[in-house]
Amino acid sequence: MILLKNPRTRHRRLGVAAAAAGLLAAMLTAGPAAATPDPGDGPTVGEEVSRSTEAEVRAAIADGEIPGKDEIVHSANIEHVANSPKALASLNSDLTFQGKYAFSGNFDGFVIYDISNPKAPKTVSQVLCPGSQNDISVSGNLLFLSTDSSRTDNSCNSTTQPATEKSSWEGIKVFDIRDKANPKYVAAVETACGSHTHTLVPERKNVYVYVSSYSPNAAYPDCQPPHDGISVVKVPRNSPQNAAVVSFPVLFPGEGPDGGGNPGGPTNPGVSKTTGCHDITVLPSKDLAAGACMGDGILFSLKDPENPKVIDRVQDNVNFAFWHSATFNQKANKVVFTDELGGGGAATCNAAIGPNRGADGIYDIVGKGDKRKLVFRSYFKIPRYQADVEVCVAHNGSLIPVKGKDIMVQAWYQGGVSVWDFTDSSKPKEIAYFERGPVDTEQLTTAGPWSAYYYNGYIYSNDIAKGFDVLKINDRRTDPAKRVRLGELNVQTQPDYFD
Repeated sequence: MILLKNPRTRHRRLGVAAAAAGLLAAMLTAGPAAATPDPGDGPTVGEEVSRSTEAEVRAAIADGEIPGKDEIVHSANIEHVANSPKALASLNSDLTFQGKYAFSGNFDGFVIYDISNPKAPKTVSQVLCPGSQNDISVSGNLLFLSTDSSRTDNSCNSTTQPATEKSSWEGIKVFDIRDKANPKYVAAVETACGSHTHTLVPERKNVYVYVSSYSPNAAYPDCQPPHDGISVVKVPRNSPQNAAVVSFPVLFPGEGPDGGGNPGGPTNPGVSKTTGCHDITVLPSKDLAAGACMGDGILFSLKDPENPKVIDRVQDNVNFAFWHSATFNQKANKVVFTDELGGGGAATCNAAIGPNRGADGIYDIVGKGDKRKLVFRSYFKIPRYQADVEVCVAHNGSLIPVKGKDIMVQAWYQGGVSVWDFTDSSKPKEIAYFERGPVDTEQLTTAGPWSAYYYNGYIYSNDIAKGFDVLKINDRRTDPAKRVRLGELNVQTQPDYFD
């Protein structure tokens, strides 16, 4: 059953238990597969909530304040046109697109879908190649996967092992995808601290891969601070087997054992110490990039792709806990940074956490050339409170290409898919949404959209638990985007939609 509800009706009961002091101070720590919050006093993933909280959730469902278990709700201008149940057993992760195909990352490998008919996606192939988090991208005949867990070797038959083992491997894997029904594994490049995410800087003969990774804890011998840079991998298109690391630019130079990034707690309690970047978005047409780097947001120049140069850096030690990802607007005079408060393992979209923590930060880019600066304007957070059993966090999104407007679609885990307008940097507003009710009413569970991206007239969402969703937005404010067609889309390599 699908219900259309006012997104502002969910504001009364929710947001008590999970907002205890421990969650307010939750910091992103790392395990081999994904980041999780410090336990604190609130529930963490897999932990049963208190009886009072469970009763509160059930009462909120009964009163219609939140959707029922697995119930789909959405605004009137969103249509849910298709769902393909999850094909691989582990967590779904990121998405990328090429022609009539969508490529879905999963901690167990990846799946290729034929989306020539978006209302009926067809599975073309499934590739088993475990290695969290299998962040995924494509360029021409090549597909790239990130491995950010200690593996016995670089093969797709590897198994997990302690990071202290000398034989451990993690890094970038490369596949040939000329035959979509039979992708071939052709290369692997080991990178320091593995590859949590990666970003492509494509050129005619080569693809540069910016590998983002960070030092999670003392268990990882190759991740010890200072690890304040990125690995740059050069992949020749015609001979990908010759891929190799060509540089390691340090983005946060400084004195001392921890380098020059945000020192984090105890200096800034609740703020992650910067020991690398979580994600980078590049705008090749403008030779510009934005990095979401744990305790820092950065702007840098790509004039020399092997040696990017930082031109500005900002911190938010009041409301941001973990700088997670970045999105430019089309004119490259704004950038949206997300805060992954709680590390993707906590309920942070409730009344007690409030509208500013765990939100997006909207920054204007002012000035010219290497003198450009990031200037904070406002926060945006979904206006629909979630239950204390729902992991909710600002996650991956993309622009919806409307000329003269700044509109994007974004995933919020169990907060669902949000479409919002930040044309006025100081007054962002949600204009559409889609979400499911809690997947579990008794314990805090990770689920919901990891990524939500606009591609050739539709919104595609990779739900961690429920699979591959296709949505269509019918709204005069976004209708012009339906005329924009791309042959390839890696969201972290932002295209110039109107060039």
